[in-house]
Amino acid sequence: MSGDQSGGEVGIPCEWREEFEAAARRPLALRMRYAFIKTYKPVLDDARFRAWDSTAEYRDWCERNLPPWLGYGQL
Repeated sequence: MSGDQSGGEVGIPCEWREEFEAAARRPLALRMRYAFIKTYKPVLDDARFRAWDSTAEYRDWCERNLPPWLGYGQL
């Protein structure tokens, strides 16, 4: 086993464990603040609200309007 392992846990570097323990000591409100990262999604984030009458309409809209790299296309 290498020297960068901690407390008998296999495969978890000491730095990671130390960062986790430091994060666990932070207040919950602060942890929640940093837990979610807002990423702009083109087209999806450009309107406040959208609704469709059916899943088929939603899927068709996704195919026609969203960039493929967002992953909303059909396989």
